[in-house]
Amino acid sequence: MSHRTDTPQEPSQNSGRSRGTRLKVLAVDDEQPSLNAIFRTLRRQYEVVLSLNAHSALEVLKTQEVAVVLADQRMPEMTGVALLRRAQEIQPEAMRILITGYADIDAIIQAVNEGKIFYYLHKPWEPEELRAIVARAAEQYRLKKENLRLMKELAEANQLLQSENRILHQEVERHYRFDAIVGESPAMKAVFHLMKKVIPTNTTVLLIGETGTGKELVARAIHYNGPRKERLFLAQNCAALPDTLLESALFGHVKGAFTGAHSDQKGIFELADGGTVFLDEVSEMSPAMQQRLLRVLQEGEIFPLGAEKPRKVDVRIISATNRDLQSLIQAGKFREDLYYRLNVFPIRIPPLRERREDIPLLANHFLKKHARRMGKSVHRFAPEALAKLMEGDYPGNVRQLENIIERAIALAESETITPDLIELEAATPPNWPGSPPLTDDLPDLRQITETMERFYIQEALRRFQGNITRAAQALGLSRMGLHKKLRRYGLKPHNGKPRLQ
Repeated sequence: MSHRTDTPQEPSQNSGRSRGTRLKVLAVDDEQPSLNAIFRTLRRQYEVVLSLNAHSALEVLKTQEVAVVLADQRMPEMTGVALLRRAQEIQPEAMRILITGYADIDAIIQAVNEGKIFYYLHKPWEPEELRAIVARAAEQYRLKKENLRLMKELAEANQLLQSENRILHQEVERHYRFDAIVGESPAMKAVFHLMKKVIPTNTTVLLIGETGTGKELVARAIHYNGPRKERLFLAQNCAALPDTLLESALFGHVKGAFTGAHSDQKGIFELADGGTVFLDEVSEMSPAMQQRLLRVLQEGEIFPLGAEKPRKVDVRIISATNRDLQSLIQAGKFREDLYYRLNVFPIRIPPLRERREDIPLLANHFLKKHARRMGKSVHRFAPEALAKLMEGDYPGNVRQLENIIERAIALAESETITPDLIELEAATPPNWPGSPPLTDDLPDLRQITETMERFYIQEALRRFQGNITRAAQALGLSRMGLHKKLRRYGLKPHNGKPRLQ
């Protein structure tokens, strides 16, 4: 093996710049022959910078990035241990190795224990031994630098995520701020009055209203303007899932609770701890699920599926129904004790037919919303179009009105919505009884509701040509919830036209 015969001299501060990707090693010794030996041993793998005294070594550390510092223990101005302490202060990531020909065991042990040096090497050392020790130190240096880089990226990503989360939270708050609910009618002013009373509290709220009246919008407004707005708002449609899946969705499960439960899973009650849980169509819960919900309200604790111990949760519950719970109690289909737990602060959301004066406000609100979303320059209603909108019965309430406006915008070819674009009939059941006489032959309220629900499912499937996903979204249901209702009413999509089985 050939070696350089020329004696390397102490370099200037600028001579230590990296060449390629080679790491820099700083060797400090007051004896030139020792430095020469280190240079010859390490020059092929590293860029080696040599210093004959502690002062010049410190200057190198202040101006150049060094991976490994090799320091002799016995030097006239400063001991190797003292120099390595200073090196740690200047470049904490640099790995520090002490070379000693003396038995300064106490100082060496103290330096090792304090983390001031990575390794110490006795004189005389063997070249292979020095290369192996420096190689391990260089690898440690690379790992430290990589960890620092990853930690910096993680901190930056976390900061960005927090910033984006704050922005999103502010956007959500603006979207669901109290005045985002459109309405100036006396009926809606009564709703706003009740909302103002209950928002600052943690009181359980029951929202009562027909399908499409905006119960979830009211629930979100209560949450995002109340004391729990910094925590999660999670919603669950109780009619959308069968019992087992609903129980898991609400309360979670532990690993092995059922086939396919490969790990513990938190339910929305646990995920929303400190926040709000919105239970839509709460009247559709089975008696068993009603009992489990009652336990949450009474004890403030849940039992995940398969768990041996309960878990405490702190959530505000807002529930909603489009059915008469008192009638269900009398029919033995809803627990009376659960009703009183849910009905602490009832708010009735009026149907659109009781707040007709809000139709122009709502229509213009939906016009701006959907025109912007579709990227269409539709800005106004013709007076005749608004007059036509005022004539509608709206059994589907605000949601039906929004669908009518959305369709009209899609069809519009100018800046104005004209009467021919308003299709009230498509959303009104054929031969629907307007105001039947009060006789003993009046249909059961549930029968009326089911007939209306069946019609709107058929209408949604017709409008979206049998597309289950889009129909479910328009109806405010999940795909599974829509499938459940299709089975309930004996319907199935067929070439875009639902038919009776």
